[in-house]
Amino acid sequence: MQNKQLPNVHLRKEWDLRVRTWFNQPGRKLRRRRARVAKAAKIAPRPTELLRPAVRCPTLKYNRKVRVGRGFTLEELKAAGISAKYAATVGIAVDYRRRNRSEESLSLNVQRLKAYLAKLIVLPRNAKKRTAEEIEAYKNAAQVQGQVVPLAAEAAPEAPRAVAAEEKKTKAFVTLRQVRGDYKSHGVAQKRKAELKEKKANSVKK
Repeated sequence: MQNKQLPNVHLRKEWDLRVRTWFNQPGRKLRRRRARVAKAAKIAPRPTELLRPAVRCPTLKYNRKVRVGRGFTLEELKAAGISAKYAATVGIAVDYRRRNRSEESLSLNVQRLKAYLAKLIVLPRNAKKRTAEEIEAYKNAAQVQGQVVPLAAEAAPEAPRAVAAEEKKTKAFVTLRQVRGDYKSHGVAQKRKAELKEKKANSVKK
C-alpha cells in the first residue's frame, strides 16, 4: 500500500444519545409488579379488574374468536337493569360508542352482568344502615384476580370427516357474493316492486 492516512472512524461518540436503550427493563418489570400488588392490597376485597364484555374479534379472519372487550353498551346495561352511572361505581366498564349488532351478543353480555351482580356485595354509604350480615360477608369476601366472570369456553371443533358429494357441488364464494348482492340491492328491489304494483293498479283503474 501507498502512504495513506490510517482509517480512524468516529462512530462511538455519545452513541447512547443516538440509540434507544432498554437497560431498565428488569427494574421496570419489578416496579410494575410491586405497583399491582400495592393496588390490589389497597382496593381489597374489590376485584383487581373491571368487568368487561365478551365480544367477537373484527374481520372475517378472526370473528370466530371471542375475547374481552372495552365496555358494556347502554343497551346491555338497560337489559340487565343497571344505569351507566351506577355501573361505573361498582366496577363495570361502560363503552358509550359500542353497538349491539346481534341478539346473541346482547344476551351473552346480559348474562355476564347478572352473574356479576349475583356475586356483588355493596355496603351502604351510611355506616348506620349497614347490617351485621353485610359487614361479615364483606370481611370474608375473597379478592378476585383477573376477570370476575371468566369467558365461557367456546364449542369444541368438529372431528374430521369426509366431504359429502352435495358439499362438493356447492360454491361457497358464489353463494356469499349472491347473498351480499341481494342485501345491497334489497332497497332498490323493493322500490321497483312497489312502482310496478302502483303502475298495475293505475292501469286497472283506467
